[in-house]
Amino acid sequence: MIGYYQIRSPLSQVTDMHMRRYIGELRDSLGEELRRVDLAEYLREEFALLYVASGGSEGYFLEVFEQLKARRCYILTSGESNSLAASMEILSYLRKHGGSGEILHGDIEQVARQIRVLRNAYRALNTLRGKKLGCIGKPSDWLIASEYAPDTVMEKLGLGFVSIPMEELLEEIKRNHYEDDPWTALFRRQAFDRNEIEKALNVYGALRRIVDRYDLCGVSVRCFDLLDTAHTTGCLGLSVLNSRGIYGGCEGDMPTLLSMAILGSITGEPLFMCNPSRFDTKAGCATFAHCTVPTAMLKSFCLNTHFESGIGVAVQGTFEKGDCTLFKCEGDLSRYYAQEGTILETPFSNMLCRTQIRVGLDDFSYFLTDPINNHHVVCRGKHKTEIDAFFRLLKRD
Repeated sequence: MIGYYQIRSPLSQVTDMHMRRYIGELRDSLGEELRRVDLAEYLREEFALLYVASGGSEGYFLEVFEQLKARRCYILTSGESNSLAASMEILSYLRKHGGSGEILHGDIEQVARQIRVLRNAYRALNTLRGKKLGCIGKPSDWLIASEYAPDTVMEKLGLGFVSIPMEELLEEIKRNHYEDDPWTALFRRQAFDRNEIEKALNVYGALRRIVDRYDLCGVSVRCFDLLDTAHTTGCLGLSVLNSRGIYGGCEGDMPTLLSMAILGSITGEPLFMCNPSRFDTKAGCATFAHCTVPTAMLKSFCLNTHFESGIGVAVQGTFEKGDCTLFKCEGDLSRYYAQEGTILETPFSNMLCRTQIRVGLDDFSYFLTDPINNHHVVCRGKHKTEIDAFFRLLKRD
């Protein structure tokens, strides 16, 4: 149920029948109940609509402005009886006097889409509030620009960060134990060195226990330290975490883990943390690669060694062709990048990380002039509109 608070001039020509018809058509397109609420209910709801039903409503808006200015106003217009004109005057006044908002206007289907996108942004924000992301060990030495701002993220998202010593993970790995589940069983059935698979799954078990111990929704690990200590890699463990809906990142890259948490909360899709590796600007495509892809995203896969070290176990996956979205945000949420593309094929080169995708893109200027570090996040489907709405919500201007 979505509430709406209605204002209109008693002098307007719009009738109760017209207003009920418009709300009814919008409800049918939205597929969810729209309920008229009073001002007190409207103010209690985190997401609700302000229905400006007619021209001449501006004075009635001024009567409640002081109560409304602290919240973002989503102004619903019907296109009848000067509703849009009044809404524009109201939005202008809001913005000039410290408030914020936007007008929802267009055909019924378009307005319903706008409402769904906005409601999803609020749901995503609520999903993140009170959650925690963990960093095991320090970020890798080469992440020289991948800074993050825990206080800012907590203020804007209510999302916290936990630092965990690398030694704690190493002690957990020594337990040589993991809880079996469909994802671990899937890896154990693969044609690959059994001992190496078990070592890699023991890393998963260690990561999962740390996730549970600190009540984390995601974790990133300084994974290259595992090469000399555990004599394996974290690729398989992170793949399992990601398939299970726990955000798993590598190299201690916290801005990318934050990006995964945001994109995951918005889309509900499994995510691929990867590096931009090659651009073919003439063909309009880019290659992205990494070794930790969740099998939940894949059409098929096999196991291979970790690319840089040649040891351990990594996932070499094949994607279905189709729409995708690329995303990355700064570690202080000051800016973000979101672009939709198309997964064209899944190539393979021994000179790149084991899972590689070639993505058709319209524009490469961001990557070559002002990128947000190296790692980016890919998910299936077109989600730029939802991402934009989420970050407008954070700005509140």
